[in-house]
Amino acid sequence: MDIITIILSVIGGIVAGFGIAKIIEKSNISNLIKNAKKEAVSIIKDANLEAENIKKDKILQAKEKFIELKAEHEQVILTRDKKVAEVEKRVRDKESQISNELSKAKKANDDLESKTSEFQSKIEVLEKKQAEVERLHKSQLQQLEVISGLSAEEAKEQLVEGLKAEAKSKAMSHIQDTIEEAKLTAQQEAKKIIINTIQRVGTEEAVENCVSVFNIESDDVKGRIIGREGRNIRALEAATGVEIIVDDTPEAIILSCFDPVRREIARLSLHKLVTDGRIHPARIEEVVAKTTKQIDDEIIEVGKRTVIDLGIHGLHPELIKVVGRMKYRSSYGQNLLQHSREVSKLCGIMAAELGLNVKLAKRAGLLHDIGKVPDAESDLPHALLGMQWAEKYGEKEEVCNAIGAHHDEIEMKSLLAPIIQVCDAISGARPGARRQVLDSYIQRLKDLEEVAYGFGGVKSAYAIQAGRELRVIVESEKVSDDNAANLSFEISQKIQTEMTYPGQVKVTVIRETRAVNIAK
Repeated sequence: MDIITIILSVIGGIVAGFGIAKIIEKSNISNLIKNAKKEAVSIIKDANLEAENIKKDKILQAKEKFIELKAEHEQVILTRDKKVAEVEKRVRDKESQISNELSKAKKANDDLESKTSEFQSKIEVLEKKQAEVERLHKSQLQQLEVISGLSAEEAKEQLVEGLKAEAKSKAMSHIQDTIEEAKLTAQQEAKKIIINTIQRVGTEEAVENCVSVFNIESDDVKGRIIGREGRNIRALEAATGVEIIVDDTPEAIILSCFDPVRREIARLSLHKLVTDGRIHPARIEEVVAKTTKQIDDEIIEVGKRTVIDLGIHGLHPELIKVVGRMKYRSSYGQNLLQHSREVSKLCGIMAAELGLNVKLAKRAGLLHDIGKVPDAESDLPHALLGMQWAEKYGEKEEVCNAIGAHHDEIEMKSLLAPIIQVCDAISGARPGARRQVLDSYIQRLKDLEEVAYGFGGVKSAYAIQAGRELRVIVESEKVSDDNAANLSFEISQKIQTEMTYPGQVKVTVIRETRAVNIAK
């Protein structure tokens, strides 16, 4: 009973406490609501005040901005009005200036018209006087024609011919005096430089040709070289491109080819095959391939040795290879590498004598004929082809121009070009340097004499000193002393323009007067 009472009292206490808590909570909530309403009213009041203040500030800012923009606008309008006023003033000034100029132009036009009429009257008077003068001139000419027995045209032609002959004679005399005066100083110095240059260069005579002789110990080797049914010799000819002639010549085989490189490859290959003793098509191809590689290496080595000997630095590897290939090329029997080395040395010496760049001169002299050893056929002259190679591999402009101009294919642009041309002629024209076909040599001498016979008054002509001098004997009745000098000059000019020749050709005109009487 007590427990139930306790429980009930506890429950009653809890319920009472819960009710009291609810009443207290309700009272607190009402107080909070009242306080929140008061704070809301206060916040709204503050917000309204702040909004009024902001509104007033914005209105003030807007008014200030309006005043500022209004001032700027007024300033722009004032500036524009000022510019318009200036433009109107310039227009008024221009109009007044144009009106003044128009009045001046009108006045000048009136003056011009008056002067034109005055000049027209003067021209009419002059035309009348000119007609009178022409009439008097024609009557005088008619009187002169009657007196002289010649027409005006005939007299004019005779006078012109006389003046032309006199002027030509005086011009030739003046040219001859000028040439002789120049020769007194220039020729002596040029001869000195050329002679000193030639004396300091050792040269060899041309000995190469289009065939090589391969010597063998006995004629038994010929059969082994020919092979069964000629298969060895056919394989060798196919591999080297050289014609191999095996005939009755004792202990010798002839290798014939225009290309010295291929002949050398064939000669060395034959030497290796004969020494080794194994001669069959497969072995031939192997040996020829190795020999070709050996010759290529030797070409590069020869090129390097050459540029080192001449003191030339910085040459492109391809140009070094081209220089090496010159060893196996010849021009009229003259070895091209020896010729180029000789020209290089001559150019260096001559450039030193003239105070020019010795290194550039030697470089151009060595490379001047590289166009003669092309990898493939070309339609260009060798000088222009060599110039293109030099430009391609970075040579200087002076060197390229000297290479291209040494046969006058292009214009010479520096002193280096004529030096290369002169040294090339010295090297090629010296005795023993080149072999020429006898028929072409004789034909050149005949052509020289025929040039002289083409002029009037020539009795006989003789080409002497291997075509380096032409002596012309003229008829004294037809050619005077003054005309002899003129004839010598004209013959030399015709030879220079129409013929190709090494070095120089001296033209000597001989005029002889003989008086013969017989004593009886």
